Amino acid sequence: MSELAERLLAGDRRALARAITVVETGGAERADLLRRLHGHGGQAHVVGITGAPGAGKSTLVAALAGALRDAGERVGILAVDPSSPFSGGALLGDRVRMGTGEGLFIRSLASRGHAGGLSRATADAVRLLDAAGFSVIVLETVGAGQGEVEIMRLAHTTVVVTVPGLGDDVQAFKAGIMEIGDIFVVNKSDLPGANITARDLTTMLMLAPPRPWSPPVIQTSALKGEGLAQLVKAIGDHARWLREAGRWAGRAAELAQRRFEEAFAEMGLRRLRAAAEASGAWQAAMAAVARGELDPDAAAEQALGSVSGAWTSV
Repeated sequence: MSELAERLLAGDRRALARAITVVETGGAERADLLRRLHGHGGQAHVVGITGAPGAGKSTLVAALAGALRDAGERVGILAVDPSSPFSGGALLGDRVRMGTGEGLFIRSLASRGHAGGLSRATADAVRLLDAAGFSVIVLETVGAGQGEVEIMRLAHTTVVVTVPGLGDDVQAFKAGIMEIGDIFVVNKSDLPGANITARDLTTMLMLAPPRPWSPPVIQTSALKGEGLAQLVKAIGDHARWLREAGRWAGRAAELAQRRFEEAFAEMGLRRLRAAAEASGAWQAAMAAVARGELDPDAAAEQALGSVSGAWTSV
């Protein structure tokens, strides 16, 4: 892991690809690698692209990556794809569409059934791209709809993408992802009704409770390359506002604390299970559940109590 970390920090793309595989796999190597990279990076602007399926997110991300590269940015893209029900892997469709090039790195990550539009390895992959020196990291979520709000916990800037003609406009503007957007994009703006959708979005934002940052509404046509300059400018404006308002460091602290909570929970669960299996309590509880003698909650309490002393309900 020491050599892999050194190669990644030196800009080796193969090392970066290998490192992402390591964090997706998990285990001791993941922890060792991330420990060696701790303290590196911290400057990348993480941009989340979310929205309902069919909004053209992948096409928009590809076009946005080109515009960002033209502006001199090194761009890393993490596209969370639905998992294969057979292999558990991602379908890799985004990399096929986006291509490759100097200053651009693209990786598809499998969602592995994780709710919220992001996989569990996404936060680790962001850390790797940041340490590797990418100035902008774009996260494209799987497209889970209104409940896809987890991205706001990883991204500095959240871009919510919608399109005209989704049907019930009021339904599209309900609580959920519409409340987390820092920038709203009406993609496929060459279709009929784009102006109406943009107007309704603007009205919704005006009627919503005041926010420190006023989200802009931008119309784009990713296929035609229209509106991309305005989107790049809005992303840059939001990054400057975050820094000037003192919110950049706060976002990084929140993410670090969340990683600690996840690591604590995972380690605690793993160690408790290992102790329960070693004492035989795990196997006994599982058998009792299978025979119908105990309900799952009672069996879990029994197994935990056998390895950790007296447990009380909270």
